[in-house]
Amino acid sequence: MIREAGSPDHLAETEKMAHRTLRVTQCVGVSDRSGRGGGNLQDRYLSIMTRLLLALALAAAPTIVAAQTTSPRAAPPSSTPPNALQQELLGRLRTRLDSIVAHTDGVVGYAVYDPTSGGVPLARLERGIFPTASTIKLAVLDEMFRQYDAGMLDIDAVRTVPKEAIVAGSGVLQHLTAPQMPLRDIATLMMIVSDNTATNIIIDALGMEKINARIAALEMPDTRLRRKMNDMVSARRGVENVATPRDLAMLVYKLWNGEGLTGASRDAARRMLYAVPGRMRTAVPADVRVALKTGENQGVRAEAAVVEVPGRPYAIAVMTTYLASDARGSDVIEAIAGEVYRTMARLGSGGEYGRKLP
Repeated sequence: MIREAGSPDHLAETEKMAHRTLRVTQCVGVSDRSGRGGGNLQDRYLSIMTRLLLALALAAAPTIVAAQTTSPRAAPPSSTPPNALQQELLGRLRTRLDSIVAHTDGVVGYAVYDPTSGGVPLARLERGIFPTASTIKLAVLDEMFRQYDAGMLDIDAVRTVPKEAIVAGSGVLQHLTAPQMPLRDIATLMMIVSDNTATNIIIDALGMEKINARIAALEMPDTRLRRKMNDMVSARRGVENVATPRDLAMLVYKLWNGEGLTGASRDAARRMLYAVPGRMRTAVPADVRVALKTGENQGVRAEAAVVEVPGRPYAIAVMTTYLASDARGSDVIEAIAGEVYRTMARLGSGGEYGRKLP
């Protein structure tokens, strides 16, 4: 079961992971805050990178190997509306999805963006405004690479993580003694282990208003970054980061497709998303690549992904809230994602009339 964004179970897992990481680094002679073992800035950077790599290996070992290769830039497919046979197939899928939602004690919204048809053939509450949990970090990553490509931001210079930036919740930075690393690596932590401290550091570097301006430029009027991660004072006042399922599906697709980014930045973002664990990943065969971000708060589960079905890549977002059971929310995401994949795979391999050729 995937746990994220400050849930108690995830905090316990993260703490165990960090302690294991620190024990290993001590065994190989990594210097600590007190200066034992000495070392200059380069030594300390190598030390923290050792810890980072160990932490990521513990957090994302099942998926990191698949993330090493990068797809070529996807050419925009020509838009072809579904024919009558395909509409019938999609209609049957909607019936199955309705059944999944009907058996969920909570509110479920979803949207599937199909570039091949040029539209959103599957949706429920697609314009309803939901809390995003950590899926809003997709927008933060997108703006970081936009500023980097524009020459506004150096993401490769090593910087010290200030003590005042440390927050609780998901992530590993809070457990490290003197973290120093480039913003690029901080972003890697933000995405792969959903590090809240890392996210807040990047928000400060970019400017919240610029992140929201980028969201607006991407034509997502109902998506807003309203507060930093783990800001419980604001959360108790009702200040939430929000999006619609339609916006979230389009956001992950535009980031994956590199809209407004260089090819190198698009590929760097993809490598991060390929390494994120989640229920949408487990819902599809292991050889199908999924670019994914998850989000989890109490009563809320959300995931957004691009699923790289051969011949028919698509974006999907599932958002849930008011959940009576958080575990059921995660199960619903996987069930919906699995049903959508099985239908989209048939559309991808069956051509106009559904015949599968050898």
